[in-house]
Amino acid sequence: MAETNDKLDLAKTDKTYYGAGKTAQIVELDEIGYVSVTGQGSPEGELFASSIEAMYTVAYAVKGRCKAAGEDFTVPKLEGLWWVEDMSVDPLSVPREQWLWKLLIRMPEFAGEPLVNDARSQAAMKKQELARIADVQYTTLKEGTSVQMLHVGPFSTEPETLSVMYRFIEDQGLAINGLHHEIYLSDFRKTEPSKLRTILRYPVRPV
Repeated sequence: MAETNDKLDLAKTDKTYYGAGKTAQIVELDEIGYVSVTGQGSPEGELFASSIEAMYTVAYAVKGRCKAAGEDFTVPKLEGLWWVEDMSVDPLSVPREQWLWKLLIRMPEFAGEPLVNDARSQAAMKKQELARIADVQYTTLKEGTSVQMLHVGPFSTEPETLSVMYRFIEDQGLAINGLHHEIYLSDFRKTEPSKLRTILRYPVRPV
């Protein structure tokens, strides 16, 4: 019997999660598992870069174990939750070195916490120079009812898209009920800023 080369690609199978358009929309999201790492500092900083490397190292270790078990998958896009200590102020008024973030890479349902923990230990032994691997954890997120929209262009122009989302949320009789969530459809380390594609999302609740 011929072997199949099929592998799960969540970006293709979960159109709700990855399919935001250029207008704001309401979506319903179930609980989802991720590998994650938390930190503080500018996204241009060394800690942020090393955290991304550690995350992908663990994610690909998970992929390797799943592939060996006959359940291969495409490692999904990088994501991030962003906030500041004092949420009553405009985050953009806070120095970037004080920004708080939680980086995420989504995991398929068959890659749960025990597998992620084993893969992290394996990755830590192979990449001992990457100290942040020890901080990578399995986490779940249930955003439920959310509003999302695709932002095209540099991160510096995100406020323009966010203003559209804020108006939509208010017009729908909703209020923000969670952290600012970004899904990086483009690799911002390699893509020209004007061509970046980023999904912006907020969990919401009725006012």
